[in-house]
Amino acid sequence: MTGRQNTTLPHWWIFSPRWDMGVFWGSCLFSLLALLLGYRLGILNEDSPDWTWVYAVLLVDVAHVWSTGFRVYFDKQEMARRPLLYYGVPIFSFAAGLALYSLGSQVFWRCLAYLAVWHFLRQQYGWVALYRRRAGEPRNWEYRLDAAAIYLATLYPLLWWHAHLPRKFWWFLEGDFARLPAEWVSFLAPVYWLTMLAYAVKAVRSYQQGRGHPGKDTVVFTTWLCWYLGIVVFNSDYTFTVTNVLIHGIPYMALVYWYRQKQRGRETPRFKVSQVVYPLLVIWFLAFAEEMFWDRAMWHERTWLFGQPWDIGQLEILLVPLLAVPQLTHYILDGFIWKRQETPCLKGLETESQ
Repeated sequence: MTGRQNTTLPHWWIFSPRWDMGVFWGSCLFSLLALLLGYRLGILNEDSPDWTWVYAVLLVDVAHVWSTGFRVYFDKQEMARRPLLYYGVPIFSFAAGLALYSLGSQVFWRCLAYLAVWHFLRQQYGWVALYRRRAGEPRNWEYRLDAAAIYLATLYPLLWWHAHLPRKFWWFLEGDFARLPAEWVSFLAPVYWLTMLAYAVKAVRSYQQGRGHPGKDTVVFTTWLCWYLGIVVFNSDYTFTVTNVLIHGIPYMALVYWYRQKQRGRETPRFKVSQVVYPLLVIWFLAFAEEMFWDRAMWHERTWLFGQPWDIGQLEILLVPLLAVPQLTHYILDGFIWKRQETPCLKGLETESQ
């Protein structure tokens, strides 16, 4: 055969063309529209208003943590399959959190922040690895370039952030990141830009050769765009929030929904109101309950939504690690529950560790 190669590859998409483009481009465009809205309202360089916190943090970021429940804890068969892991991780999380908090709140929040950062980085790499495996792409120089591009798309802005402290935003609490020498980032900058340029050239050539991979390219491009805008270009809590959590939480919830659909024997997700609204209401309720405890016990920032503060006194050393258990459990389990070789139901979801 001469001419261009066949563009139809097996398992070309994770979900389907419509779902993949909707999930990844949709969450990115949601972030960009939020930036535009912030600009029009004059809050682009300000703290996140309460209404932004509600839809971005409460209904997406915190809720996506609780969506792990539909992957594990609300599934009797899955719980019975690996009870030691699923019961042991929350217990371990509480014990580890208690040990860290006993060393000081700054130690606890710094460790939790870096674990969250690693989780965010690995999820973006996981999407790229998943696309490669679904398309049957070999582990050649393109594989190494793909990995370098997605890691640098996240790592460079993070290191730039560390080298330009203090910023007007932070991951969890002010001071949870350590300062790094600015020279490190100056050295990495040309590597970052050359790698992204090399990936762009490779992507263009692949389309010219008839083997372009729009799903994978979308993940790399939207990750680069949102992380660079939210951390390097702008300097505010509002911009960081809307560019960081939406492209992370929305695709993850879509993955959990896809998994539930696959359990029902459907390769391609079907949108049914009852099958979407019920899980969303459950995880939104759980997210609200968690944040209510956080706010009334610790933050005291949104009495209009959660009610008057509590005086917890010496219970803080127990309550903070306990409230952090859902997050820690989500971060840890995410390294296990999406591995195809360890999960029989995911036979069609060929992915490396996410």
